[in-house]
Amino acid sequence: MDVDLRKLRYFVAVAEELHFGRAAERLHIAQPVLSRQIRALEKELRAQLLRRDRRATELTAAGSRLLEDAPALLAAAEAVRRRVAQAAVGQLRFTVGFMPGVTVTAAVRAMAARHPDLAVDVVRTSWDEQTRVVLDGRVDVCFVRMPVDRRGLRLRPLFAEPRVAVLPADHRLAGKASVGIAELAAEQLLQDPDAVPEWRDLPERLAEQRHSRPRLVANTVEEKLEYVAAGEGILVLPVSVVTFYTRPDVVHVPIEGIADSQVCLAWSAGRSSQLVRDFVESAAAALAG
Repeated sequence: MDVDLRKLRYFVAVAEELHFGRAAERLHIAQPVLSRQIRALEKELRAQLLRRDRRATELTAAGSRLLEDAPALLAAAEAVRRRVAQAAVGQLRFTVGFMPGVTVTAAVRAMAARHPDLAVDVVRTSWDEQTRVVLDGRVDVCFVRMPVDRRGLRLRPLFAEPRVAVLPADHRLAGKASVGIAELAAEQLLQDPDAVPEWRDLPERLAEQRHSRPRLVANTVEEKLEYVAAGEGILVLPVSVVTFYTRPDVVHVPIEGIADSQVCLAWSAGRSSQLVRDFVESAAAALAG
């Protein structure tokens, strides 16, 4: 049995919204059509995916399992579509994603020298998107900062660098030679806590202080630094990022007792491509040199 990707997209919308009306609006289709498609998918999979009554819609165990696996399937299909479309118009391109603070010039030049007829593009990505751009085919490889969800990926470790606390210039800790992660526990963290496992793992008595206010919405490094400068919170970033985005109203202080930021090269585990293999070799050699 083949899984219908259109029905799978419909299911993901319902599973994320847990509301057929909102999902139908999101998909720009009529609600009765959506309901029929979900019933058809359940019939094809021989499993009930959703429980629905007058008050609520909720996932079954089978539905929860499908919601875990579906995004990877949809991303892989989108990646195939992108690469086929490029090939159809005769484009020989290779796209490299990178996180802020990571310089990819040497690796890109090495790849271009190895393949003179290949156009090598670069795309800046973010913490939330760094693996998604690989899985859905927007980039062929990406320089990612760990930790990441490894599902569907292959990873090649490249280098590591220290992480620092980024504080307002007038912060009480700004003049210290170094700080411990626990000293920052009462501060508002302006980034995804999963990016700082040591912060996430602080004792529960400190967690109450850390979550006393909702996290402000900031998607880019520039936005987050604006909040830091305004005294709204702090960041924990690799030292290369803060030295690249130097500004007089923000300082950085080394943090004791936390692991370095590990940078890896990531590409799709299900893809067999000589160009990807060549770039991995070129990147590793360029960074080693």
